[in-house]
Amino acid sequence: MRKGKVSIKKKQKKLKSYKFGIALLIVAVLCWLTAAVTTLIPFSITVKASIITGGLIIGEILFWVGALLVGKEVVSNYKRYLNPKNWWKKGERKKHEE
Repeated sequence: MRKGKVSIKKKQKKLKSYKFGIALLIVAVLCWLTAAVTTLIPFSITVKASIITGGLIIGEILFWVGALLVGKEVVSNYKRYLNPKNWWKKGERKKHEE
């Protein structure tokens, strides 16, 4: 009976870290987008450079921490999905889904 309770707690803890990792990946993408949008804002060059640099560095850190939390399989699936070479290949996508 004790093993059942321990495994349930372990799964819940793993699920929380997985969700937190996904949230970190989403925030990382938002940081990268902030760096792109900053070029359109009428600030001085030094302020823009600071915001862009900070956004890229924070985005990279959050991405790698999130990748560690969600695991290798999820990150490799996202990489394959986001690779422009695979966008128009329907046959290969079906192979990976099955």
